[in-house]
Amino acid sequence: MELRSRVALVTGASSGIGRETALALARRGATVVAVARREALLRSVVEGCRATAPHSDFLAGDLAEQSFAERCVEETVRRFGRLDLLVNNAGMPLHKQIYHTSRSDVAQVMNVNFMSCVWCSFAAIPHMLCAGGGTIVNVSSFAAVVTPPREAVYAASKAAMHAFTAGLWSELAGSGIHVGLVTPGAIDTEIWDKQAEPVAFDGRKTPASAVARAILEVIEKRRRERTVPRRHPGLVAARWLRQLAPSLLLAGMRRMDPVPERVIEAARERSRRGRRLGELD
Repeated sequence: MELRSRVALVTGASSGIGRETALALARRGATVVAVARREALLRSVVEGCRATAPHSDFLAGDLAEQSFAERCVEETVRRFGRLDLLVNNAGMPLHKQIYHTSRSDVAQVMNVNFMSCVWCSFAAIPHMLCAGGGTIVNVSSFAAVVTPPREAVYAASKAAMHAFTAGLWSELAGSGIHVGLVTPGAIDTEIWDKQAEPVAFDGRKTPASAVARAILEVIEKRRRERTVPRRHPGLVAARWLRQLAPSLLLAGMRRMDPVPERVIEAARERSRRGRRLGELD
């Protein structure tokens, strides 16, 4: 796909993967609409985009709200008359023991990480059908493939995105709409500074620009799926262990980040008092 003169909507664009993707698309000549909550950071992103794509703009708001997610698509089409590319990158972390996770935590993560993808896609697809085609790229996480400790809900939100994308491969066949899935491993973004509980992982993190390059490859070469980094020994080993020796994989993760006995005992005591999981004191 030739990106010059195309219109691209990028969610979660205020920092990290979204920011790098917005700037990379603009360097290719695409007009970018950057979406996130933090307006000051979005203004900085759009200023960078306008160096090569002068009509780029932003929309600030909370993608956990269906009305805003849908409005992003409609407003983009209203301003520019078209929407060629949708990058569903918006996401939030949730690194907590399941015993510490509230029901509102679950709802927020699912809305931001998965439902915003559904809402934006459902709003964008009719416009792409009318135009004869388009591209949707969903940015997931390797946690959906191999789930680390304290990541059950976060991984579930990304696994839902995996399944949704795979379904679109079949259901949009023949429509002219290409759908791609990008699955990052450990990426060097601010998400590591927003974790609610300590993170056991201390390995090497890949720059966010590598994910942006994979997103561009999915768009320009119509790739269906990319993992970042590609052929990383740790990711390859984890994927194979998940298939061939899941008990060994789980044992390794338990050693890496065991559930403290005091956490289990505290949860047991709450259970004795009639508290359900998700009902925190």
